[in-house]
Formats: sequence, C-alpha cells, structure tokens
Amino acid sequence: MNYLNPDLYNALAAQYVLGTLRGPARRRFSKLIMQNSEISEAVNRWELYLNSLGEQLPDVAPDADVWRKIEDRLGFSQIQNASPKIEATPEPTTKSSPVVPLPTKKPRLWQGLTALASAAAVVLAVLLVQMQPAPVSEVKQIAVINNQQTDLLWSIEITDQEIAVRATKALQAKADADYELWIVPEDGSAPVSLGLLPKAGASTLVKPVVFEQINIAALAVSLEPLGGSPNGSPTEVLFTGKLVIL
Repeated sequence: MNYLNPDLYNALAAQYVLGTLRGPARRRFSKLIMQNSEISEAVNRWELYLNSLGEQLPDVAPDADVWRKIEDRLGFSQIQNASPKIEATPEPTTKSSPVVPLPTKKPRLWQGLTALASAAAVVLAVLLVQMQPAPVSEVKQIAVINNQQTDLLWSIEITDQEIAVRATKALQAKADADYELWIVPEDGSAPVSLGLLPKAGASTLVKPVVFEQINIAALAVSLEPLGGSPNGSPTEVLFTGKLVIL
C-alpha cells in the first residue's frame, strides 16, 4: 500500500482524527505521522477542520426544572420540607442514673438521607452504564472522491453494516441536482446504485448485500436530477474513486 498517495493519506488522516482508524492500522499510521511531514500536516488540517465544526455547535442548556424533577423523584424535596419531630424529654426520676438511654429508633431525617443516598447510588450506576461509549464498527474499506484539481469532495468509510459519507467544503453542490454513488463492477456489468450523496455534512447509506458479492473496480459519482437517477443507470458520471482495503 502506497501511504504517500495524497488521496490515501488524506482519507486515513480523517479517520485517525475522528477515531475510526483502529487497531494495527492506527498504530502504523501513528508511526507515519512522526516520519512524514506531509502526513503530519494532513492530520493537523483535519484536526483544525473538525474542531472548527465542533465549535460551531450551540450550547444547549437543560430546562430550569430538571434538577427540581430529579429532587422530587429521589424524595429529596420531601426530606427538606419535613421537620424532624422532637420528642419530649422525660421527667427526671428522683434517682439520677449514670446510664444514658440510647434511642430505640433511627431519626426519620437520617432514614430519609440514607434512602436518598441509596437512590442516588442507583441513579449514578445507571448513568455510568448509559454513558459507556457505544461500540464502533471497524472501518474495513475507505475511498475518497476528488475533482480534477484533486480537491477532496467526499470521504467514504465502509464497515460491515454501512457506508458513511462526509462531504467537504470543497464541494460546490448544485441546488437543482443530486449526486449519486455507484458500484462499478470489474466484469463490466451494469453499475449498482448505493444512494444519494450528501451535499453538505455527513450521511449514512445502507450497505447492500451485493457489495460483498461482486468484485468492485471503483466507486463512481454521477450527476442526477433531484431525487436520483430516473432510470436506474448513471446519467452523467463526474468522478470515480478506488476502494482501499485497510
């Protein structure tokens, strides 16, 4: 594999920054970053680009009554509102005793706090389980779609279940047309549509069964009327890209 190919190391750099490049492939690429300045610069460019996208996301503040609802469900508000009962001090007996009587029952306030602590521990355990990162499908193949000026227009990552596509800012999409992704079989048979490509941002395409059943010469992008090809065949092929197995 020629890691000095700009198309390849740009695609790998994007996966490296996103965290989808895993296992031995990630370790090999980490070494290449230290050994090759062009690859290192590609990683830096993707970091700046993806970080700038993250900074554009607006902060979302929770509703003001979220904490109140949590307190209500845990019973904390009831504990705060409840005033502890003060038992009357028994009249002293005629004879004083050095023995101090111990309370036979735990005060209700401490009972409530104990219940609150137990409930909070359960909630924390549930939250910790829910916060565990979902397993990420390993990327098996990648492809990049460039224009004639070698500008990266789409990066494509393929797992066992799906095809993840991301459009770059270099894409100058037409508002009155769509872009469709196709499989080009090696045997010269008819291209197979994989779906419409995003004009901005990212989208996920369903990976068809035929993807694993035929030898693929390349992926192709065609210009189509809005909604996709009207007859099941590419209307005007604009770009092609090779699949790279990781």
